[in-house]
Amino acid sequence: MERKYDVVAFGELLIDFTPAGISEGGMRLFEQNPGGAPVNMLTAVTKNGYQTAFIGKVGNDMHGIFLRDTAQKIGIDVSGLILSEDVFTTLAFVGLSKQGERTFSFARKPGADTRICYREIPENILQNTKILHIGSLSLTDEPARTTTFQAVHAAKAAGAVISYDPNYRAPLWKSEEEATERMRTMIQYVDIMKISDEETGLLTPFQEPREAAEYLLNKGIKIVAVTLGKEGALVGSKKGIAVVPGFSSSVTDTTGAGDAFWGGFVSKYLSFEEKPEDLTLEQLQDCALYGNATASLCVEKRGGIPSIPEQTAVEKRLKMMEQVL
Repeated sequence: MERKYDVVAFGELLIDFTPAGISEGGMRLFEQNPGGAPVNMLTAVTKNGYQTAFIGKVGNDMHGIFLRDTAQKIGIDVSGLILSEDVFTTLAFVGLSKQGERTFSFARKPGADTRICYREIPENILQNTKILHIGSLSLTDEPARTTTFQAVHAAKAAGAVISYDPNYRAPLWKSEEEATERMRTMIQYVDIMKISDEETGLLTPFQEPREAAEYLLNKGIKIVAVTLGKEGALVGSKKGIAVVPGFSSSVTDTTGAGDAFWGGFVSKYLSFEEKPEDLTLEQLQDCALYGNATASLCVEKRGGIPSIPEQTAVEKRLKMMEQVL
C-alpha cells in the first residue's frame, strides 16, 4: 500500500530560548529558536527528501504562529497542528556550559503540547504513514498521555513502524521513578528505538549500553540505537550489535543532537526500503554513520530546528571522512 507520508511525528513543538550573549546592561540575552525533539527529528528527515507531517498542539500566540510557519517553510505538513486559544505555547529556557552542554527550565504548567486530545487528531494522517515517531514528553500529563497511546495503536493497526526516542527531561517529571515507569510502558509497542547512554538505566535494568541494547532487543524491539556522545553510537538488531564511531566537531550547542542523529538514522533506514527486521548489520551501521554525521553538524550551531543540517552538508562530511580513511 502506497502511503502519503514517510514519517509522521507526534508530540511537542516548542520554543527553545537559547543563550545569545549579554546585553549592554549586563543581562543575559536569549534567542528564540524553534524546537521540540519530535520536530527536530522530523526536520532532518524532511531535509533528506522525505514526506513528513507533524501532529501536535501549540498556542494561538506569537510563538505558536512562528512555530507553525517555521515547520511549513521546512516542508513539514502541519495540517495536524492545532493552534489553541485556551493554552500557551510551551517554552524551554536553555542554559549552556562552556562545553555546550545544556540545562533546561520549562514554562509548561500546562503547555499547549500536553492538552491535545485524540478527537483533535486527523486519523487519515496516522493511517497514511510508513513510520510514526514519538517521544516521552507527551507521556508526562493528561490528556496527551492517553492520546499518545491512542495514536500509536491507530498507526500500528494501519501497518506503521513505531519509532520511539524517550528524550528524558527531568524537570518535566514529578520524580525519576515516575518517568522510568511511564517511559517503559511504551516499549511493548515500539519497533525501532533510540536512547542515549544517559538513559540506559532509565529505560532498562542496565547502565552499560550493550547490555541495555540486548535487553530492549529481547523485549521485541527490532532496531535499537544508543547514542554515545562524541564516541558515536551503538546500534543493534537480532543480526548483531556494533559501535559506529562519531565525528569530531567544534561544539557550540548540543541541543537537538540526538534528534538530528535519529532523523539521519531513520532517513538512511528509509532509503533501504526494507522492514526493520530485514536490515543487515552492515546496513544498520550505515544508518548510524549517517546519523553520526548529521549530529556532528548539528552541534556546531545554536538551537534545535535551525541547527539541523541539509543533506548536502551531511554527504560532504561523510566524503571528508572517506578521504581521511
